[in-house]
Amino acid sequence: MKKTVINIILIIIAFCIYFLQSNFFNWFNIAGIMPNLFVIFILFIGLFASRTVGTIYGIVLGIILDFIIGTRVGINAVCLGVIGFLSGTFDKNFSKDSRMTIMFMVFGTTIIFEVSNYFLNYLFVSSSIEIISFIKILIIEVLYNIILTIILYPIIQKLGYYIEHEYKGNKILTRYF
Repeated sequence: MKKTVINIILIIIAFCIYFLQSNFFNWFNIAGIMPNLFVIFILFIGLFASRTVGTIYGIVLGIILDFIIGTRVGINAVCLGVIGFLSGTFDKNFSKDSRMTIMFMVFGTTIIFEVSNYFLNYLFVSSSIEIISFIKILIIEVLYNIILTIILYPIIQKLGYYIEHEYKGNKILTRYF
């Protein structure tokens, strides 16, 4: 029952993130570049819920985004699915309590998402390669995502530990026996 409520809350948060990104950040952009809140959202789902849940949310949310704003169905789904999978790996290897670690995770996942998205769009849509403008967009988006993560981290951490408690529980002793 609690997992169902958590999933409904996460779906509502995803809708809120979509409306923030499509409306609010159109006005508050830096040089025409908006943050990618979906990368941060999938990262935190994978960190606090599990690798499987993060991958599933990444793929489903990516498919929805592809239908709404994408040119090809599947590109965002693959990229966000990879982010969900990687965030589950980060959960096992890094601490979620350190803001510096979280900032590096957001830094890395944003770069992985944008590079893979750019590469897949180049392969399937046959868009031209403009490295200088891509690097400019990448740097601004990474900085924007890191700043938003620093601001929102206390809220995300409280919700994240609640989600982690419900999904993973207290299974520390079961690993050793």
